[in-house]
Amino acid sequence: MCAHVLVAEDDVNQAELIRRYLEHEGHAVSVVHDGRAAVEAHRRSGPDLVVLDVMMPVMTGLEACRVLRAESDVALLMLTARSTEDDLLTGLDLGADDYVTKPFSPRELMARVRTLLRRSRRAAAPEPEDRTLRAGPLAVDPDRHTVHLRGTPVGCTPAEFQLLAALAERPGRVFTRAQLLERIHGIDRFITERTIDVHVKNLRKKLEAQPRRPTLIRTVYGVGYKIDGSADGARPA
Repeated sequence: MCAHVLVAEDDVNQAELIRRYLEHEGHAVSVVHDGRAAVEAHRRSGPDLVVLDVMMPVMTGLEACRVLRAESDVALLMLTARSTEDDLLTGLDLGADDYVTKPFSPRELMARVRTLLRRSRRAAAPEPEDRTLRAGPLAVDPDRHTVHLRGTPVGCTPAEFQLLAALAERPGRVFTRAQLLERIHGIDRFITERTIDVHVKNLRKKLEAQPRRPTLIRTVYGVGYKIDGSADGARPA
């Protein structure tokens, strides 16, 4: 699974360590040392994955994350020395797909990279059988990694796609936050169930006509979320 990975890290030694591990796994790696350079490099080369340190000069990783997410659905992995839940949720709210807190094991970072690349890659060839998941006006294609609402494409981050696919597999079924969290992030002591709420909020902005009064992705209070296959109030095409 060779890919082009852009690493934005202002600590030169840390950046070199990450570069060596990525190249050992067969990836092509570009390295920059501030957020603005990360945005410019992404615009030039269109990498498969961006690894962003939060605390960088010129433009912080969070600011760069906001710009990159507004321009593309590239997989985004944040690195931070901050480990409070609010810091993690801020990055996810801006569109990051995953977080690794410092100090970290390079092997853990490589495992996260592999997971994100698997999620963001489309299938190499279409399956002979149509496996599109349908729920009301929504169509989620796990093979092509696409989402359509009434036939109109909707851009989703890898984490948002995984969450939506899980819900769309069983329209009407209520999934707990813990079930959805395991589907997206696996078992991770640094990621809490509140991250699911952040992803759902971002999906509602893209899919619902009135995100604060959702009809497609419904909250089941005290339990979790479900997709309403009969919804008709989703954002019009």
